[in-house]
Parts: sequence; structure tokens; C-alpha cells
Amino acid sequence: MAERKKISWINFIGLFIAGIINAVGVVLFLKPVNLYDSGFSGLSMFLGQITPEWFSMSVFLIVVNFPFYIFALKKNGWVFTVYSCFAILVYSAFAYLFSNVIFVDFANGSPIAGSDILLCALFGGVISGIGSGLTIRFGGAIDGVEVLAVLFAKRIGLSVGTFVMIFNVILYIVIGVVFKSWTIPLYSIIAYAIGIKSIDFVVEGLDKAKGAFVVTKNPESVAKAINDEFVMGITMIDAKGYYSNKDQTLLYCVVSRFQIGRLTKLIKETDPQAFISIVEISDNSNSQTKINELIKKRFKDE
Repeated sequence: MAERKKISWINFIGLFIAGIINAVGVVLFLKPVNLYDSGFSGLSMFLGQITPEWFSMSVFLIVVNFPFYIFALKKNGWVFTVYSCFAILVYSAFAYLFSNVIFVDFANGSPIAGSDILLCALFGGVISGIGSGLTIRFGGAIDGVEVLAVLFAKRIGLSVGTFVMIFNVILYIVIGVVFKSWTIPLYSIIAYAIGIKSIDFVVEGLDKAKGAFVVTKNPESVAKAINDEFVMGITMIDAKGYYSNKDQTLLYCVVSRFQIGRLTKLIKETDPQAFISIVEISDNSNSQTKINELIKKRFKDE
């Protein structure tokens, strides 16, 4: 009951928009030129083509996805499951509306990009990727293949990303064999690759933050110089060198990629012997807070 109270109506609005966007990318760009989306969405498109007409893509989106979300309910929780199922229902409903109810002329291929397969692959991938990314942003997932990967990837010694990639490669190979053509599967791979980049853009942002770890013998001077220059929070962590067996201090702060050059120069001017490590951070908005919490928890546990 406590978890169900975490459900937000704002998220449902975002997921509703995400489902429509996904349907636009797939139904108005990919499907009219027989290109395929990735994951269970692409599988649903394929099954909709090789089965009787009343077994449409919209039906398979629900039939293929829902069992895995229900099966993984205990692992993923009620909130994620409800959000994901809602997003898929919206996606399925608008895929059906665009195909059968709302008047859209598919006589010449895509009503927007025509029969240009490359344009359809590019824009279909971008738009459907944005829809998938927004779904993740609002707490769900619009494709059950990722849930399948989380459940079974580790059991067969694969990462989630590798599992999803293998699933899509197998899907495109089967499509190529069934229809005896490799042109469409190859263009579908382009749409898939573009879609992944779009998801990254929506989920992680255009300008990913950078985390800077600094090992220095003059922590106070370096921290003061950084704070005076950038006016930012800095985490100071007590550390010990393995080889030297000497106590040291590790500084951590978050900067944008445009600040890396200034930060490195400033640190070297303050302590020429300082060691600097720059790492990429995906979630810009609260990365400093999250890492601080992780650091505190680790040191508390130890």
C-alpha cells in the first residue's frame, strides 16, 4: 500500500505523451515503409504481418509485453509495473487509432517522409527513441524486452545491454529470412541505433556532467581554490595510499564539460603533484547528492 501511494498523476500525463510520441515514430514513419522497431515493439510489428489481419500490431503489443511485466512484478514493484503497462496501453491504443480510425493516407508510404526509407529510419528512430526515453524519465519502460533481460541475462552470463542487442539481432535475422530480403532489416538497424541515442539524450541530457576526483597533499588549498573559482560543493574523503602507506585526502566535485580545462589548470597551479581523474555522470540534476550519499553509506558500512 505504501508503494502504491508513490504513484503520481503527473507521471501518468508524461507517460501518456510518451506513448503517443512512440506511436507517431513507429506507425507514421517505420511501419508504412515496412521498417521494424526494436525489442517487443518490433516483434509485435513482425507478428502482426505474418498472422491474420485481426491480430494487429496493437494486439501483440499488449499480448507480448504484459506477461513479462506481471511476471516481474515482485522484482520491479507496483509503481514501475503500473507505469509501464499504462504507457504500453497508450502506445497500443494510438497505434490502432493512427492505423485504423484517424484518417491518415499511407498510400505513398509515410504520410510525412513518403517512401524515403532512410528518412523514415532516421526520424522514426529519433521519435520513437524520444518516446521510450520519456517513458523511462517518468518511471516506466515501454518495451518488455528490457524486463526480460533483467530477469534472464545474468542467468546466462550476459549483461542486460548485450541480451537486448542479441534479441534484436536475432529478430532482424528472422525477419530477413522470412521475407528473403536484408535491405529492410539493415535499415531497421539504423532506426534502432538512432533510437538508442535518442533515449540517451532524453534520459541523460545533452551536456552530461563530469565528476572530478582529486588526490592531493594540500586538500584545504585546492578545495578553497576550486570553491573560489566555481562556487560549488566539494566532498572531502579521507584516504590512504596503498604503496606509500600515507594518509591522503580525496576531493570530489561535479563540473560541466566546459569547466574541465579551467578546473585542471587551477588544480595544477595550486598543487602540481595532484592526481586528477575525470568521470562521466549520467544524471546531472542530482549526481552530487547521489554520490555523496553513496560515499557516506560506504564509509559508514566499513
